[in-house]
Amino acid sequence: MAHGFIWWIVVGLVAGWAAGKIMKGGGYGVIADILLGIVGGIVGGWVVGLLGIGRGGLISGILVAILGAVILIWITRLIKKEA
Repeated sequence: MAHGFIWWIVVGLVAGWAAGKIMKGGGYGVIADILLGIVGGIVGGWVVGLLGIGRGGLISGILVAILGAVILIWITRLIKKEA
């Protein structure tokens, strides 16, 4: 389990950077995007694991983490607009 957790953190670093590039606009900066990528990677990996649709491997892991990070960035921007 610890190995999988560390894997999603590393993949999340890459995903956070990519999500920051995808979600252009009034971003949070590189560090915050990377942190969101880590959380997105962990959450995305957990959700995909629960759904049983994860194929494993580096590319699919990065894609899942990017998707999770993009969704988290989008949600945080919605919350930021409301506040």
